[in-house]
Amino acid sequence: MAETLTTKLLKTHQAGGSLTPGEDVQLRMDQVLLEDATGTMACLQFETLGLDRVRVPFAIQYVDHNVLQIDSKNQDDHHYLQSVCAHYGLIYSPPGNGISHYLHLERFAHPGQLLVGADSHTTMAGAIGMLAIGAGGLDVALCLSGQPFNVPAPRVIGVELRGKLSPWVQAKDIVLEILRRRSVRGGVGSIFEFFGEGVATLNVTQRGTICNMIMETGATTGVFPSDEQTRAWMSAQHRASQWLPLAADSGASYDEVEVIDLSSLEPLIAKPSSPDKVVPVREVAGLAVGQVCVGSSVNSGYEDLALVGAVLHEKVVNPHLVMTVTPGSRQIEDRLIRSGTYLDLVQAGARMLEPVCGPCAGFGQAPGSGVVSVRTFNRNFPGRSGTDHDQVYLASPATAVATALRGVITDPRDLGTEPPLPPAPAPDVSVDDKHFLYPLAPAEAAQVKVFHGPNILPPPPQTPLTQQLVGRVLIVVGDDISTGDLAPEGVAIFDLYSNVKAMAFFVFRRLDPQFAARAREWGGGFIVGGQNYGQGSSREHAVLAPKFLGVLAVIAKSFARIHRRNLIAQGLVPLTFANEADYDRVRLGDQWEFVELHGVLERGEGECRARIAGSGEELRLRTSFTPWERQVLLAGGLLAYTRASEKVNR
Repeated sequence: MAETLTTKLLKTHQAGGSLTPGEDVQLRMDQVLLEDATGTMACLQFETLGLDRVRVPFAIQYVDHNVLQIDSKNQDDHHYLQSVCAHYGLIYSPPGNGISHYLHLERFAHPGQLLVGADSHTTMAGAIGMLAIGAGGLDVALCLSGQPFNVPAPRVIGVELRGKLSPWVQAKDIVLEILRRRSVRGGVGSIFEFFGEGVATLNVTQRGTICNMIMETGATTGVFPSDEQTRAWMSAQHRASQWLPLAADSGASYDEVEVIDLSSLEPLIAKPSSPDKVVPVREVAGLAVGQVCVGSSVNSGYEDLALVGAVLHEKVVNPHLVMTVTPGSRQIEDRLIRSGTYLDLVQAGARMLEPVCGPCAGFGQAPGSGVVSVRTFNRNFPGRSGTDHDQVYLASPATAVATALRGVITDPRDLGTEPPLPPAPAPDVSVDDKHFLYPLAPAEAAQVKVFHGPNILPPPPQTPLTQQLVGRVLIVVGDDISTGDLAPEGVAIFDLYSNVKAMAFFVFRRLDPQFAARAREWGGGFIVGGQNYGQGSSREHAVLAPKFLGVLAVIAKSFARIHRRNLIAQGLVPLTFANEADYDRVRLGDQWEFVELHGVLERGEGECRARIAGSGEELRLRTSFTPWERQVLLAGGLLAYTRASEKVNR
């Protein structure tokens, strides 16, 4: 039977379970990726397993999020991560070396392998025929210990690309078109696999743009075939020996198919404040802009920034706005310098930032009050920029640079003929490689003492699920609540990601500044949400911090994939309404009692009931869990379950 590329990759890595969509499948991981925002807690949890070394073929820790070091806490985190890598056998990439997704694509992504990363945009590595999945820190910590990764088997959505992009239309417009069609919820439980004649017209960095942002649909990941474009990329990176051809079989059948005619696309833009609020650029053209930001974890490849430099050659950005440019890695920055593009950008008035995540995750360059910001980033959730009530638009580099020149949102086609790019210098791979710190020999590594600064605290304990859950409704929130609402972005807050107690103060701060105090006063309770609760980042702090405040369970209309799995991993029960209309009956402060939840999970039943004190009413709630998920919840979380099951050979 003809198979999709996704099926081939899953089958060759299947360690157990089923590939029937929705059922749990266990996958052997070839690679593990960590970054500093989520890596501190992931490593702290890995330490509790008592192993002397990682047990996965390849593991790397990048430092690319918070590097501003406004006090001692941030550098303490980096010192901790570097010592963990040296002691346990991970590669360490220091701050300034590059953004994890670009660096990994350049130096380590491997066709045919599986990668799990403690970052939702780990999916970018799908650009070269690698199945790359974002996950919570605890899931990733267990993969470091050599355990398989447990994930619901996905549906496969085939995206057939036809034709070729027109001038000024870019890969960003392809993924924005997918978001326009499917929304931020339309990919849940699915992998997007790209095929068709149009695939060959896209280079690896263009494919990376699409795979990076495809998870904004809620998808598990996205994947392209490994073809001649992939071989050219890997040859340029001096990794030709690692290339192998990979593609779906002719006649492979998909669960669903989207067809995109690349030649018919036009420049698109996502309006505030969601990546799926996509319209043609012409629809909002003329809107005054005060900031343009190009680069960061998406659209910071050489070709993207070279186009921006070519447009700005011997020109100056509009004086009524500020423009920033962020290369994806030292290697890209080096190529920009040697091609002359860096000079064009500097002379045009762009502020050149170092190759780290920066403003994409709220680390500086927050827009002013009422300022419209056009960014080439992957998310524009409310407040993510660091400014409350921000007005952030997402667009391609072509649209961004046209806007920077004119001072108003501009369709790049209005600039006339697309300029030729300067001759591209060959990548100097040593610019990346000389800064990696590679694992020490085991005997030498054993002598390295892991550093724990005063702000680096152990993860909260996991205890078995109690027979009864009783508490009050602490908050009722709407649809598409992001992990940034639960564990906000920003310099001062990210410094607390290794200290859950301090982090807890910021839960729901944007939506309800009194939430943390109320949760403490009421002795914990329940969160009630709408559709797609927990979208966005993989950060498990969006679960750990509410749990610290006494949250016992979360009830929603539906959940984002990674956040739902993080809730289970940390022992908080994610329940959905059997009748969504019951959401409208919930009131802040209601006292709920789950008398039979423990027994329902033990028996594998599909529903439980919450009794509302004082009214005699009951709510029917779905307990839609796989057998493995039920066991984890009953144990009180994945770490407790792992210990009880003795799945780690010490």
